[in-house]
Order: sequence, then C-alpha cells, then structure tokens
Amino acid sequence: MASRVFLIVGIILAVSADQALATDYVVGDVGGWELGVNYTAWASGKNFLVGDTIAFNYTPGVHNVVKVNGSEFQQCVASNASNALTSGNDVITLATPGRKWYICGVADHCSRGMKLVINVFFMPGAHPPVRTWAPAPTPAPEPGC
Repeated sequence: MASRVFLIVGIILAVSADQALATDYVVGDVGGWELGVNYTAWASGKNFLVGDTIAFNYTPGVHNVVKVNGSEFQQCVASNASNALTSGNDVITLATPGRKWYICGVADHCSRGMKLVINVFFMPGAHPPVRTWAPAPTPAPEPGC
C-alpha cells in the first residue's frame, strides 16, 4: 500500500514539475500584438519549449491571429483565415516542437510587420517520443520440414 502511495505522489510531482517549468509569454510584451512592434527582435533570445504558452493581446476587430505555414508566412497569405483567432486575448499552448508561424490576417498588417516565427523545443530533460517497431514475425515452419 505504501509503495502505491509513493507512486501516486511521484506521478503528481512529475506532472507538477513540468507545469511549473512552463513559461507564459505575452507576444510583444507591453506592446502586445499591434502594428509597430518588432516581433523578430521580441522572439530573439527566447527559448520556447513544449508546454509554454504564448498570448496574443490586441483590440478585437482590429487584428487577429492566424497560424500559417512557412510559405504563407513569407508571402503574408492566410489560406485558413476562417480559423483566425479573434478574441483579443488568444492564448496558444505550444504542444509540439518545431517551427511555428503566426500572422495578422487583417488587411496589410502582415506585410507591415505583424508576423511572428518561433522555434519550439522539447523541454530540457524531457524525453522525445520514441517510435518503436515490432520485429517482423518469424514465419511458421512448413509442414514436413
């Protein structure tokens, strides 16, 4: 029974530690998600990790946030603008590693600098998912062999 309690406590501590290590970022800091903020400079030097959050704060109806791919980011095109976040306080949890691109899909805002690219990394000490493959089954011997 005691070992079961230690196991449960260990699991709770492990989950809590991951959450405690997560960082909550406000995109653009006090400038928010607005025209005139240098998002490349804002993101430089930051170490975005899986589990962190990024919050886009802006005036609803004036801006939005659209997650795009690298090509759309370069061209300032939002092919999935119908999936735009529009609340004015949009919080995104960085759930997977890799490069993430975000733009404002309103008018010419992206071409005027409202675009953000970040690299998300696995949390230090965390183990990335490992693919495992089962070995091919051994063929059954033929009858009479």
